[in-house]
Amino acid sequence: MSVALVLWILAIVALTAALFTTVIRLLAGPTTLDRLISLDTLVAVAQGGIGVYIAWTRDTTPAAALVALALVAFLGSVSVARFRVRDNVGTPEEAIT
Repeated sequence: MSVALVLWILAIVALTAALFTTVIRLLAGPTTLDRLISLDTLVAVAQGGIGVYIAWTRDTTPAAALVALALVAFLGSVSVARFRVRDNVGTPEEAIT
């Protein structure tokens, strides 16, 4: 087995592990900001996967998808961070810890 193949396999294993831990954090996140950060991480993992695919096939056609995904993720993160409502709105003051 060549060194390059081992590196490709390690990259895929690392991206898969990052994907699973990110999805767990997305589902278990207690606040909306935790979920927002996990969605940003999920997009970064997807970008990494597209980058590994581009490097593996040496085809730069999906590079436009990387740019579009980065732009959509940035705009989505900024809009959610700008217009989000606090998680504790509507609770009594003594319940806020």
